[in-house]
Amino acid sequence: MEQLIGIFCDVDDFCKAYDEYSRKYLLTDGAGAAPKCAMSMSEVMTIVIFFHLSNHKTFKWYYKSYICGHLKEYFPRLLSYNRFVEVMQGLIVPLTVYLMKFRLGKCSGISFLDSTTLDVCHTRRIHSHKVFAGLAKRGKSSTGWFYGFKLHLVINDKGEIITFCLTAGNVDDRDFDLIEKLSKDLFGKLFGDKGYLSAKTFQQLFEKGITLVTKIRKNMKNVLMDYTDKILLRKRAIIESVNDFLKNICQIEHSRHRSHMNFLANLISGLVAYSFLPKKPSLHLGNALALDV
Repeated sequence: MEQLIGIFCDVDDFCKAYDEYSRKYLLTDGAGAAPKCAMSMSEVMTIVIFFHLSNHKTFKWYYKSYICGHLKEYFPRLLSYNRFVEVMQGLIVPLTVYLMKFRLGKCSGISFLDSTTLDVCHTRRIHSHKVFAGLAKRGKSSTGWFYGFKLHLVINDKGEIITFCLTAGNVDDRDFDLIEKLSKDLFGKLFGDKGYLSAKTFQQLFEKGITLVTKIRKNMKNVLMDYTDKILLRKRAIIESVNDFLKNICQIEHSRHRSHMNFLANLISGLVAYSFLPKKPSLHLGNALALDV
C-alpha cells in the first residue's frame, strides 16, 4: 500500500493549496470545487487515480469489492457507489490543474509526437450510440475506421508526457491550431511519423525554433539526415509504448461510459496515474546522449 499512501500524500498537499486558492479567488469560495460529501476531495481523487494502477477492469467492481472491502480501513467515510460516481464529475477541474501543474514532464530538447484513438463504441453501433452524440466523430487511423476521439501526446526521451490535447476523431494530426497548442512549450527536435509530414507543419514549427523530423514517403526523393536524428527516429516507437501503457495498464479507453463528464474524469485520472508508474518507457539517453547502437 506504499503506492496508495504516496499518491494520497501528494494529492492531499495539492488539495490544501487548491482549497486555499479557491477561497481567495473563486466566486464559490472553494465550495464548487467538488460536490459536498463526507469524503474529502483528496480521498476521492486518490481512489479515482489508484483505479488505473489497480489492474481492475471495471470501476464498479473496483470500488464495491476492492475499496469498500480490502481498503475500507484507509477510507473510513466511504460513499455509496452511485453517490461516488456523482462526486467524480466535480473532479475534472482539480484533476486537470493537478495534472498540468505537477504531473507533466519537462521538454529536454528531444520530443516525440503521436496520436492514439479513443473508441467510445463499435463502429456498428454508431447510430444507436447516444452518450457522445454530437461530440465523438468518425475518423480513420492506421488500423482502420473508428468512432470516438483522438488523444494527441508529446513525450520526452524519459517517457514522460509533456503536453496533450483531446480532439474529435476526425481532426487531422497536422491541424494548424492543434500543432500550435502542442508545440507551445517545446524546443529542439520533434520526432513524428509520416502522418505529420507536411511542408506547412514543418515551417510552422521551424519558425518557433523546433525541427520536425519524420520519415519520407515512398514517392519522395531521399534526403540526407543527421546520423543522430536517424537513430532517434528509429526510437520513435517509444511513444507507441506510452500509448500502450495508457490503454492497457492505465485503461484510459473503454466503451462503457454513461456520461461525457465521467469520460473526462477517467481520461485525466488515467494520465495522472501514468505519471506515478515507477517504470516508464525510456531511451536512457542521459545528459551525454549516449546511444546504444
